[in-house]
Amino acid sequence: MDNNKTASSDKECDNSVNIYESCPVLQNDRFVLRLVRDGDLNDLLMIYSDEKSVPLFNSDNCHGDDFHYTTPERMRAALDFWKQAYENGWFVRFAVEDKDAGAVIGTIEEFRRDENDFFTDCGLLRLDLRSDYEKSAEIESILSLIVAPSFRLFGCTIVATKAVPAAAERIKALENSGFVKSQEALIGHDGTKYYDYYVKYNNK
Repeated sequence: MDNNKTASSDKECDNSVNIYESCPVLQNDRFVLRLVRDGDLNDLLMIYSDEKSVPLFNSDNCHGDDFHYTTPERMRAALDFWKQAYENGWFVRFAVEDKDAGAVIGTIEEFRRDENDFFTDCGLLRLDLRSDYEKSAEIESILSLIVAPSFRLFGCTIVATKAVPAAAERIKALENSGFVKSQEALIGHDGTKYYDYYVKYNNK
């Protein structure tokens, strides 16, 4: 039984909804964000085997996983883990579906982070895209769906996401969407300091 709740990007998400019990579907004229599912496997493999995309993925604090998956078996293992993570309330992994193409062209992972560093009370967002979608206009359209609802869905005061210096189109999209670069480090579980994060505050 599908308990997903549909919500357009310009409507308020119900504060009473627990995202790990009923995950909203967010959409605009071009893209749909929804939970990943088994049928996405082939599309996901195209994303995570894309060697141009891998350097732009955020693998900070991910125990050495670089998210470069080149076989259906490895992609299946990742997909199964993402589903388990959602069921256990660890993080949400949305599929980014292009309505025009009828294909999943990216994913978004997001969770609430509470740690002893700057990035606490934070919706930490990881956006993975197929390289042909790494364009500022496409990224802005996707961000417009997820950023505003994040403050309610994850109960956070800031949303943060990483963009390495080489990701010029992504950085442009983030800045156009109201994100600013932070000079603060995200401190990993082993004390490693990670940089290149952009943040957006609620109502700014």
